[in-house]
Amino acid sequence: MIQFQNLNYSIDGRAILRDISFRVVPGSTKVILGPSGSGKSTILRLLLGLVHPDSGSIQVNGTDVTRVDEETMRQIRQRMGMVFQQGALFDSMTVGENVAFSLLEHSQPTDEELERNVRSYLSLVGLDPDLIDRMPDQLSGGMQRRVAIARALAARDPIILLYDEPTTGLDPQSAERITDLIVRLRDTMGKTSIMVTHDIADAFKVGNHITVLNEGRIAFDGTPAELSTADVPFIREFLAPFRKAIEAAGRRFVTGARMDGGTT
Repeated sequence: MIQFQNLNYSIDGRAILRDISFRVVPGSTKVILGPSGSGKSTILRLLLGLVHPDSGSIQVNGTDVTRVDEETMRQIRQRMGMVFQQGALFDSMTVGENVAFSLLEHSQPTDEELERNVRSYLSLVGLDPDLIDRMPDQLSGGMQRRVAIARALAARDPIILLYDEPTTGLDPQSAERITDLIVRLRDTMGKTSIMVTHDIADAFKVGNHITVLNEGRIAFDGTPAELSTADVPFIREFLAPFRKAIEAAGRRFVTGARMDGGTT
């Protein structure tokens, strides 16, 4: 579904990503993990065509998105749903208008069809459809993130979902609802996903494969089970403060985490 190959990206001569290569198989979730400033979110910006690499390629369904024109990139981008950090809802729009924004961008449904579809997407992400007339600031942080996921899903039923730090700033219960939803969308709807996070427990819960970045390079690429036992000095140091969380996550999620039975 997605393949980065020998990708390099810099800003003003400063290397941000160096020789990045990984694959994302259909129906799986790839987690990009690493310290702040390691280049995680840049992966998503490159995939969306918002910035362009110095060299290398990014294949999406066999098309190298680094070499297409803007119209082709726009069409590819329409098959991706993006959930931004903090949700990034339109503050001046109601919940319903936020979700409807994507629907109206590509079609002209009747008012009745529009409301029915919006309510359906809100139900899909576990929200009460009657929240349709609420403003975003009337919702909790976790509910706002779920509205953001509903809005992403409404954008032409994307085959790829991209999450940028989707649980940042949320309380543990709200964060768990978000990660439960990400897993459910993968397992019941077959959504292919990339999630950028710095949260170890989230990574182990939702990821079929995890790529760890360090100073713009890949320090590890493999399954959660392989990560938990990786004998790499940086990985051991990076995971050390979270060892208890890893062990807890491993007991719950590592078993059966590998979906394709092969390597990344």
